[in-house]
Amino acid sequence: MSDQREAIRSNAKYLRNVRPIDPEEICEYVAGNPHPAVVRQHLREDAAALGLIERDDGTFVPVSDEPVRPLQGPVERLPADYERRLEDLLADRYGPNWDEGASGDLLRSTIRRFKAAYLEGRPVEYDDDVAAGYAIYHLPGYYAAVQYALDDLADRGLLGRNLRVLDIGAGVGGPALGLCDYLPDDALLEYHAVEPSAAADVLEDLLGATGRNVHATVHRTTAEAFDPSDLGAGGDGAGDEFDPTAPDDGFDLVLACNVLSELDEPAAVARSVLETLAPEGTFLAMAPADKHTSVDLRDIECDLEGQRLWSQEEVISDPESLGEAAARRRGAVTVYGPAVRLWPGETPSDRGWSFDVRPDLAVPGFQRRLDEAAPADDDEHAPGEFVNVDVQFSYSMLRLDGRRRIEMSLETSEWATMAEMDRHVTNRIDLVAAKLSRSLSGEGDGSDATGGGGRGDSGGGGRANPLFKISDGSEAVDHYAVVTNETALNRPLLEADYGDICSFEGALALWNDDEEAYNLVIDEETIVDRIA
Repeated sequence: MSDQREAIRSNAKYLRNVRPIDPEEICEYVAGNPHPAVVRQHLREDAAALGLIERDDGTFVPVSDEPVRPLQGPVERLPADYERRLEDLLADRYGPNWDEGASGDLLRSTIRRFKAAYLEGRPVEYDDDVAAGYAIYHLPGYYAAVQYALDDLADRGLLGRNLRVLDIGAGVGGPALGLCDYLPDDALLEYHAVEPSAAADVLEDLLGATGRNVHATVHRTTAEAFDPSDLGAGGDGAGDEFDPTAPDDGFDLVLACNVLSELDEPAAVARSVLETLAPEGTFLAMAPADKHTSVDLRDIECDLEGQRLWSQEEVISDPESLGEAAARRRGAVTVYGPAVRLWPGETPSDRGWSFDVRPDLAVPGFQRRLDEAAPADDDEHAPGEFVNVDVQFSYSMLRLDGRRRIEMSLETSEWATMAEMDRHVTNRIDLVAAKLSRSLSGEGDGSDATGGGGRGDSGGGGRANPLFKISDGSEAVDHYAVVTNETALNRPLLEADYGDICSFEGALALWNDDEEAYNLVIDEETIVDRIA
């Protein structure tokens, strides 16, 4: 570090506890009186290490230690700034009429191709055209989905304003932009993206539209090759270096959004990045809501649960240092949510297909343009083919400090356990469970969401009824709550949010041979309460 930069840092460290740091003031205290613009640039570069945010007036102040508040309403649209930024990128690459002619045909065929490859389980190579098509089709939904998942942390005061984030397989930046907009203007974000493909070009361009207190670095390497120890290398000796491999340091949030299903060894990569978590950090993995990726995500969650992690410092060769190393163990992997573990010592082994559904977004202009510009003689095209504003997603949150979103321990004498549901078939029982779906028997493909589904009947046919996946964390097969007769006393189940805990009194337990699942019939004899 240069003497000038060190002098600027030293003055900033002193003044941050006294008054707002003004570059025009600091330049007077530094030998050579550097221009205020030079001081401001140094402060911006060191802001994350110093814990400073830049205000509108150009001064710097310490970031608040107040936690981030949860969303106050649904995510309605992709912001216009990002829409314009993406359209400008498309115009630069393909011309101002990018949605028409040969370029429009190329983008539409590219989207069709990667959608087909995904559904068939084939890998997708991310060249420039695929990255552009991916941004057009997936950016808005991914932007919204991550914000709903972050609510699970903000609701419990576990999302701070001073964040270090690692984003594995960042893609074109949907989750990154969603995270940036979820945080308030007075938050400080040090963001590290790992993305080896052409999507990194789109990501870097879109990150340019984020706020002044977002400090982003894109590492163009694979998740497997990424070495977090490099982030702490080459320190300046000032004592502010970030070392994600140290036991008392690490990332506050690690993202792996819509990427694990594309890796050869997803559990191994997930375990590796878990070792970079801060002691009270969170690993957030997300996946599309379809059966294959959602179930795979649950499998990874179960594989990692209970594993004990060690920092790189603790990989020792000297047996005599074992005692010291043991004291620095990071901790066991705990499922924070949304899946629950309500029974001590029990973990689920059902297929685990669970996903949330949120309100559709407004259609962004770039999707409408591409869709409406499809040629009339394109026999494959149906209106809306290139519009994707659904917000449906699966997610898993893991921590190393033992915390769970729902801290609850049930007693067998009071409640039935799903692990022993075969004992209760044809009986009315009391149980406690989390609601882990929206209604699966509604419009669209809702009935398919259960794999054919527990049609939403009670096992004996009839009309479709509201149907919800439920879990207490002990089940070996799927359980569904079927509302056959809605009353004021069981309506809390319909009103409960995804992940909420409900108590059920007088639910009728039935086995559904067709679906190989248990149906808990909720009728006029059943009382449902939401448990805070």
